[in-house]
Amino acid sequence: MFPTLAWPWFALGSAFFAALTAILAKVGVAGISSNLATLIRTAVILAFAGGLVTARGEWSSAGLSPRTLLFLVLSGLATGLSWLCYFRALQLAPASRVAPVDKLSVALVVILAALFLKEPLTARVVAGTTLIVVGSLLLLR
Repeated sequence: MFPTLAWPWFALGSAFFAALTAILAKVGVAGISSNLATLIRTAVILAFAGGLVTARGEWSSAGLSPRTLLFLVLSGLATGLSWLCYFRALQLAPASRVAPVDKLSVALVVILAALFLKEPLTARVVAGTTLIVVGSLLLLR
């Protein structure tokens, strides 16, 4: 079903670095505007991703259709809005309270993937998503 079995390792890496991001960002937003913090973070990501693309020689625009570009731009806008909200939330509340709410995005992804990408909602997916939502709500209390 999946092209390789490498995806779980990248997904775990994503989870680890997202957790690290919450802790580092909580300290980093202290005393400055959350918007400035987001700008600094974005500049670092831009430089890092640009360096990676350069090092791997991936600057080719082959396969970059107008549709692909549109969806990448929309994804970038959604990411930016997410980060702005996340950093502001970290300024206003403990990371241990913000992160569980942020992770409700998992449930939203499952719902949106079913609606728009026609991904199946199996009993296992529904049960797992329900547990995530319940766990997030328990951590908020």
